[in-house]
Amino acid sequence: MTVIDTEVQDGRARPQRGAKVLDAEQVTMRFGGLVAVNKVDFDVHEGEIVGLIGPNGAGKTTFFNCLTGMYKPTSGTVKFYGEVLPPKPRAVVKAGMARTFQNIRLFGNMTALENVMVGRYCRTTSGAITSVLHGPKYRREEAESRSRAQELLDFVGLGKSSELLARNMPYGDQRRLEIARALATDPKLILLDEPTAGMNPLETQQAMDLIFKIRDQGLAVVVIEHDMRFIFQLCDRVLCLVRGEALVWGTPGEVQSDPRVVEAYIGGSELEDDEDEVQA
Repeated sequence: MTVIDTEVQDGRARPQRGAKVLDAEQVTMRFGGLVAVNKVDFDVHEGEIVGLIGPNGAGKTTFFNCLTGMYKPTSGTVKFYGEVLPPKPRAVVKAGMARTFQNIRLFGNMTALENVMVGRYCRTTSGAITSVLHGPKYRREEAESRSRAQELLDFVGLGKSSELLARNMPYGDQRRLEIARALATDPKLILLDEPTAGMNPLETQQAMDLIFKIRDQGLAVVVIEHDMRFIFQLCDRVLCLVRGEALVWGTPGEVQSDPRVVEAYIGGSELEDDEDEVQA
């Protein structure tokens, strides 16, 4: 990861927006007669943090799955640095896109270090025979993976927890461990699905600091999150989905001040009374 130039925006340093990393055009996902995502356009640039918000059932995770190869869109295209991505998660990861999940998916009986090393294996090239026989190439790549995994644990603040079993780690640490494992794939873009779900205020602030730290290393970041305060403080741009369609797409200020966003979350009848709560 390489630190990129920064500029000051809204009172805090932000990397200058670079080349377009991800470009999704008219992405549609149907399940039988149900249209879960309908003609959504979305793009992310280098050095940018982009938020994806919307009420429950808005299609956020389905859209994430279309971007990351879990689903093949019914129509539309997803391009990564100008190349159309195949609808295969492994190919997407090797191309340079990594993600975490809303529900933690760690290997509970493996240590924190071993969990992160799993993420490195998509970058190793040892064949089956040399791996079984523990040949020189295998030993070299294993040592490199172990060293890199420890570096990433240090980076996310878990350096002293490397030998803990994942299942025995506090909830907030498990979330950070998932991020470390995603970073182990050497991504250019990382997508985080509700990274602060279930966290207390201190853990949420730590998560925000970590995401800024990741961005400052030159990665682009996309975040799904229900915590509006978190999203509007974190992101450069925000897309609001409602019933699978793009409702508002713009800066945090533009999105949080749009009455359609307030209505989507709390309903039109209470729009005026509760608008300040959504904008907080």
